[in-house]
Amino acid sequence: MLIQLKGINKTYDNGQPLHVLKGIDLDIDRGEFASIMGASGSGKSTLLNILGILDNYDSGEYRLNGRLIHGLSEREAADYRNRTIGFIFQSFNLISFKTAVENVELPLFYQGVARRKRHEMAMEYLDKMGLADWAGHYPNEMSGGQRQRVAIARALITRPQLILADEPTGALDSKTSEEVMALLKELNRSEGVTMIIVTHDPHVNEQTDRSIHIKDGLIVNG
Repeated sequence: MLIQLKGINKTYDNGQPLHVLKGIDLDIDRGEFASIMGASGSGKSTLLNILGILDNYDSGEYRLNGRLIHGLSEREAADYRNRTIGFIFQSFNLISFKTAVENVELPLFYQGVARRKRHEMAMEYLDKMGLADWAGHYPNEMSGGQRQRVAIARALITRPQLILADEPTGALDSKTSEEVMALLKELNRSEGVTMIIVTHDPHVNEQTDRSIHIKDGLIVNG
């Protein structure tokens, strides 16, 4: 089991308490290709942030790879994220003044990998995405689909156990969206990496192997 959540609660207090997650229980096996589906305000983004060690929870237990994730220092959390989790975002989150290959290299830079080695690996992953010829281009010279492929290469380059994708097709047209989903599915099969896709799009949801529905801070099925 890669992910185990038991009784996860999360409340935000911005002057008035807002109980966002209300006792989430969830197990996800290694190699799963799952989606978390819910309307805006359902708690799905908060759940994603907790899974990605970007936010703490108030009570319950979150175990990732058997390790209890709670109360980590910022440095411990960042280190564990960088070695275990890859992120894909709706807005790509590429650095505009870095080329495609420099963007893909970035996680390896933070891991202290030597320049030549990280460049070789970044080119290998861009090639897997069909973008080797675009390695020297900047994000503003690429289409949305190309930028998302660069972001996927960046997420995969550390060979993470878990990929968290937050509305990965939200900024793409329907044809490109289908291509990106097909690519993610193929990578799940070929690389064996666990993928969790947060979405409100039923069409994206249909393309995953497991659908987890969240409503008002509770998992209602999945």
